[in-house]
Amino acid sequence: MFEHRSEPLLPKPLFIRRLLRHAMLSGYVMAASLLIGILGYHLTEDLPWIDSLVNASMILGGMGPVNELHTTAGKLFASAYALFAGVVFLVVAGMLLAPAAHRLLHRIHLEEPSDDKE
Repeated sequence: MFEHRSEPLLPKPLFIRRLLRHAMLSGYVMAASLLIGILGYHLTEDLPWIDSLVNASMILGGMGPVNELHTTAGKLFASAYALFAGVVFLVVAGMLLAPAAHRLLHRIHLEEPSDDKE
């Protein structure tokens, strides 16, 4: 997916496009994760759609649930979803930082032409 260290540094317009692709993919992951949370809260706790959205958003954002959970199924879902949200946070952070980290490391490791003619 990324260029090898023996290849030249990616031109800036292509790098910007790579950043946008990674941001879009991260957005898809977040949207799918949010949808899972919304459906889970709606089905297990019988919360209205808007309350399910708020709870799922708050968990994904790392803030915690808003509504009190009453059912065992809802509490089990919230527990699993909180663990899932932590992993999603790490995955999305990695996806967003990977292009910039790779470019930095690639730039550091570019082989400079040797002036020695021995």
